[in-house]
Amino acid sequence: MANSLPVHKFTPSVGEYVWTFGGAPPLARVKPGDTLELFTEDCFAGRVRSEKDLVTEVCEFPFLNPQTGPFYVEGAEPGDTLAIHFVSIEPARDWAASTTVPLFGALTSTHTTATLQPPLPERVWIWQLDRERRTALFRAKDSDVEVELPMDPMHGTVGVAPANLEVRSALVPDAHGGNMDTPEMRAGVTCYLGVNVEGALFSLGDGHARQGEGETCGVAVETAMNTVVTIELVKGVPTPWPRLESDAYIMTAGSARPLEDAFRIAQVDLVQWIARDYGLSELDAYQLVTQGVESPLANVCDTNYTSVAKMRKAFLPSGTSAYGVHEVLRQRAAAYLAG
Repeated sequence: MANSLPVHKFTPSVGEYVWTFGGAPPLARVKPGDTLELFTEDCFAGRVRSEKDLVTEVCEFPFLNPQTGPFYVEGAEPGDTLAIHFVSIEPARDWAASTTVPLFGALTSTHTTATLQPPLPERVWIWQLDRERRTALFRAKDSDVEVELPMDPMHGTVGVAPANLEVRSALVPDAHGGNMDTPEMRAGVTCYLGVNVEGALFSLGDGHARQGEGETCGVAVETAMNTVVTIELVKGVPTPWPRLESDAYIMTAGSARPLEDAFRIAQVDLVQWIARDYGLSELDAYQLVTQGVESPLANVCDTNYTSVAKMRKAFLPSGTSAYGVHEVLRQRAAAYLAG
């Protein structure tokens, strides 16, 4: 079965990365049912390689978060939903970088949270990745402390072209997806994005070897990735905000400022999703979600903050399946991995 599935490999050249969602010509045309083997560069475009490589010196704002894509999905039209299933996400290097950046992050003065405090100093931490043991090694800069954390690879950025002719920076999360920075975007998960333009034009990037919820300092354990995705199209079904599905959960992601509006967006979308697909009235879904939801933060540092609402499938009416494609994509992924 695996050999019968169309598989395409894309490793962009330096000049082929894109920095926005919308406004860029497609890198390639693909079809529903295709599997894509993709290389994505890290958020620094590979320029932070040592503790001496300060972001403000080696990177040029706003050219951060290079995206692999966009991909034109044949048959995708506004009002459809694009399903992107992450078959595997594997670090392409044995090291990763994290930093503090002046006037950026959740626990410091920023351009939008202005104070008279000086910016935090700029530091770089290089993490060693043991891809065989699946660990990431933190080395403190001001002591001899070392801590080994488990790797949990994910993509900070995945999205489609926005609606209404908009072009959005790859640093911004919103209804089109983008830089959501949720650790839930890991292998085995299907991401659902509403199609806004013909062909959808989806891209992804910003690989993290791991990231805590909230991405507090604004930078995860950033590294290049070798990622495999398989795609499908759900015709005639709109998706207002990014949604995710794993074997155990359905999830929604809302992005906005202030943070409570991001929370509200995710919670409302989860209530309305359950009411639409699981046979409940909106008020019954509201009550069920209130008592069963999990609400991790994705990021509290980007241009918009992102909040996630998660509901265990075990808490939902039996015999139903969101969108009806996650199981199909899981089987396709298993066939690919077995082949």
